[in-house]
Amino acid sequence: MDKVSDPAAIEAPPASAPSKREIYTVMSGLMIAMLLAMLDNLIVGTAMPTIVGELGGLEHLSWVVTAYALTTAVTTPVWAKLGDLYGRKGVFMASIAVFLLGSALAGLSQNMVGLIGFRGIQGIGAGGLMVGAMAIIGDLVPPRDRGRYQGLMAAVMPLAFIGGPLLGGFLTDNLSWRWAFYINLPLGALALVVIWFTMHLPRYRRDAKVDWLGAGLLAVAIAGLTLLTTWGGSQYAWGSWQIIGLGVLAVVATIAFLQVERRVAEPILSLGLFRSRNFTAATLMTFLTGFGMFGAVTYLPQFQQFVQGASATGSGLLLLPLMAGMLVTSVIGGQFVSRTGRYKVPMVVGALLMAGGLGLLSTMGLGTTRVTTSAFMVLLGIGMGLMMQNTMLVMQNSVAQRDLGAASGVNNLFRTIGGSLGVALLGVLYTRNVQDVLAERLGGDQGAQLTHGQLTPAMLGGLPANVRNAFQAAVAEGITSAYLWAAAVAVLAVVAALFIREVALRGSITAPPATADDSNAQPSTEPGRS
Repeated sequence: MDKVSDPAAIEAPPASAPSKREIYTVMSGLMIAMLLAMLDNLIVGTAMPTIVGELGGLEHLSWVVTAYALTTAVTTPVWAKLGDLYGRKGVFMASIAVFLLGSALAGLSQNMVGLIGFRGIQGIGAGGLMVGAMAIIGDLVPPRDRGRYQGLMAAVMPLAFIGGPLLGGFLTDNLSWRWAFYINLPLGALALVVIWFTMHLPRYRRDAKVDWLGAGLLAVAIAGLTLLTTWGGSQYAWGSWQIIGLGVLAVVATIAFLQVERRVAEPILSLGLFRSRNFTAATLMTFLTGFGMFGAVTYLPQFQQFVQGASATGSGLLLLPLMAGMLVTSVIGGQFVSRTGRYKVPMVVGALLMAGGLGLLSTMGLGTTRVTTSAFMVLLGIGMGLMMQNTMLVMQNSVAQRDLGAASGVNNLFRTIGGSLGVALLGVLYTRNVQDVLAERLGGDQGAQLTHGQLTPAMLGGLPANVRNAFQAAVAEGITSAYLWAAAVAVLAVVAALFIREVALRGSITAPPATADDSNAQPSTEPGRS
């Protein structure tokens, strides 16, 4: 790829705008790549009991997930910046290739240590999949028309949540747990072929150096935060020197990162992006959406299995109302924004519905039926579906075309961090309340045996009635506390949405960024397009 010294040439759009058919063809490859990243943990999670049984190393179980999540979070902004500097098509295909290499190696693993290492390689590739796909849509489609396409892309997430556990169980039961990794190879190969032959983007290379020092400091900060939330309260006590040390490391690395980013010519994460009120508010909403979404998906099965008596597969199916709400509103909401140019109202309504859905989930108790729970989940899903793709749209509309990858990277990074903190902090609240209720009803010793022992939903029916009832009450109380706090945090998303100023969505990819701070910016009144 030749260097381009003319700044105008760097930002040059394609000779002609792609047709809808061409965009949808490219999207098929992008959606496959996104599906790879989203399905992986869900498929592998179902296969983990079998994997541990064959490879051993139960004490390393959490690292199979942590290694993937950690390298994904660390490399997301790096892939985003590389795409901005050297062209998105090649960088995106490289991330797919790295992901497929990690998948093949993970399928060949002979022990848990090797599997953890190969999962780390998978995560490195996965860091470029989501951010690359969203940035490429930004290169192909102007913000004014982007809502309908990003709505379809966002619909991949609920499909992955639904299909992942079912597919993982089928592959493990009928083939081998290794196919939980091998299944990525044909899908990834298909995505590479589609992208290679159908994607036509401007070829460019900006004459700039990658900010590797900033990338390294950001990696240390994210790693410290991820390990802190993963280990805190489980592997180590929150007040232990290990957790405190990780907190100090994350803070020091963050401060150093901010200092470096202010000085370098081409920062890995431009702090100037946050001067836009819309960009900052949308980033906060992204973080809070991740907090609520991953927290809900992680802890709802506990209530469904222990209190409502659902099986593991059944609890997965019981999440369908949540995913259906997200799926429908992602698609319809995207069409609405593209036709009207209006996005603030959907974002405010989405934030209100998310907070309301979490608040209603906090009212669940021993007598709550599955129908009632499903209704609450639909409300939560509708709210999250209205927020997810609109936050990405606002962030991309607030930056210049050259920073599109960076904006997409910030979106994915803050959603990942929000999800990690949501799972960890809600987990602390849930566990603490379960322990307190059991200690109150059964006494400290017997309560501790239940919380530290290996109690599965299938074993619950064999317990004495008083013990079973106490445990179900404890789980219900834990869920109530966790979701009540999640609802309180979600109210902040409503506040952030109110700070969004509805400025016109750019009608072409070469138009300057729309900013909420521009006194001349006006809400879009352009007639809708079909």
